[in-house]
Amino acid sequence: MESTNLTALADSQLEAARAASSGRASVTVYGGREHRLRQTLIALRAGERLGEHDAPEEATLQVVEGEVALHAGGDTWRGGVGDHLVIPPQRHDLEAISDAAVLLTVAN
Repeated sequence: MESTNLTALADSQLEAARAASSGRASVTVYGGREHRLRQTLIALRAGERLGEHDAPEEATLQVVEGEVALHAGGDTWRGGVGDHLVIPPQRHDLEAISDAAVLLTVAN
């Protein structure tokens, strides 16, 4: 059985994001090409964005630290620590309102 402390992982990835010129860092928590499920912890400095991109077939986003805004179509969802969202099946982008870390879960 595998176990990961998401709070500690978020802290280390936020440290990496703060030091990166891109203002972001990520690490795969579980999955990969050999699995149908993939979980990635993404850390963003305040004000940074993941540019608009297509949605995977099924995906969720859980805020582990900070505050984010997910923009999809004309809708915006703001989430803070502990919030969970089913990502809509349309183009979207993610913005860090404060230094933030999210757990992206994607099923293929």
